[in-house]
Amino acid sequence: MTPAPEETLPNERQHMVDALRGFALLGILVVNIASFASTYYGLGIPDPLAVSLADRSASFVRAFVFETKFYLLFSFLFGYSFTLQMRAAERDGKRFAPRMVRRLVGLWVIGVLHAVVLYYGDILTTYAVLGAVLLLLRRRGDVFMACAAIGLVLLVSLAWAGVGYLFTHADMRLATEAAYADAARALAAYRATPAMVMVQHLRDLSQVWWVTALVQAPEALAMFFAGFIAGKRGLLAHAEVHGKLLRRVLFWGLLVGVPGAVAYALPAMRLNDAVREIHGLAATLLTAPFLAAAYAAGMLLVFQTGPGRVLAQWLAPAGRMALSNYLLQSLVCAWIFLAYGLRWIGTIGPLATFAVALAIFAGNLALSRWWMHHFAYGPAEWLLRAFTNLQLQLPLPLLRRRSHAAGQRGDGTG
Repeated sequence: MTPAPEETLPNERQHMVDALRGFALLGILVVNIASFASTYYGLGIPDPLAVSLADRSASFVRAFVFETKFYLLFSFLFGYSFTLQMRAAERDGKRFAPRMVRRLVGLWVIGVLHAVVLYYGDILTTYAVLGAVLLLLRRRGDVFMACAAIGLVLLVSLAWAGVGYLFTHADMRLATEAAYADAARALAAYRATPAMVMVQHLRDLSQVWWVTALVQAPEALAMFFAGFIAGKRGLLAHAEVHGKLLRRVLFWGLLVGVPGAVAYALPAMRLNDAVREIHGLAATLLTAPFLAAAYAAGMLLVFQTGPGRVLAQWLAPAGRMALSNYLLQSLVCAWIFLAYGLRWIGTIGPLATFAVALAIFAGNLALSRWWMHHFAYGPAEWLLRAFTNLQLQLPLPLLRRRSHAAGQRGDGTG
């Protein structure tokens, strides 16, 4: 693909980006809510509430369709929106780097608060750090970024394949006993008091940071690079003229991505199979970027159909306030499952958890549609934007009225 001519890039929000971001929110919620619902999630040991065929099937669907894919889609969109913000700063005659640094600092602070109070699996702090890396490398050529992305994916996949090989010859009994003890201790803390919830979050953060560093971060950075390359070419601003390319990405993404997803999801149908889970993780780390690309291409093709346009109209408002929705999802889940509210943690299995996630997402869509009809930005986006620009802006309703009069710029603030 050759870069899209600058004059053909629309001077308004790119609704395909917003709609895809809204779609990604669903997958992120389905994965994150599993951590809220069960302290056994991610420990490599069977959940007592996930032994029935229906619940194991739900776990399989979650692993096969959602896990390790949707945060990559979101990461791709972060890299893509990075280019929109660069162009917005250029149009405004503002220096991009200082403004982006403030934005990343604000995102990191929000992420820390989110991790301690609501959800230890926060991704915002990781995005803030990786965003700084992208900022430093933004002037490097596309070939460098493409090679770096490929290298990161290969490296992390091979590393976890090596870990799986080592675990094949290891005695897992002590590790399994420790995992059960950790799950019981966390369950008691999350059901106790709000203060104990935050203490447990800090304990969990001290134990899972390396998973973020060695699994999520390298793959997310690879997708940052891919999204940045696509953003410079205005791919999502001109999706209708790239039908042939999108169909090829959909075909090859499914062809390469599905086998890795199957290898990763099959252990969910078995009980106590941690070694196979690690081998499956290595496989999906290699192929998940292809499947995430297939998701994006497939949704872009769907959005160009009649029913797909209606779907995009519902998803886009949620994507425009993605940060607010991400935080709201954690807030609702924390109230439902933790000591902040109903204390449902450890009481429902994966199938019921799916139903709760879909109900929350439906609420996201309805609330986002109403909010964006009245306001220019989501509440978290408004706060982050004010810090980024070092300017306390006008009240949100007035911002909305002015945006109607002046037109919305394609700054990708989401």
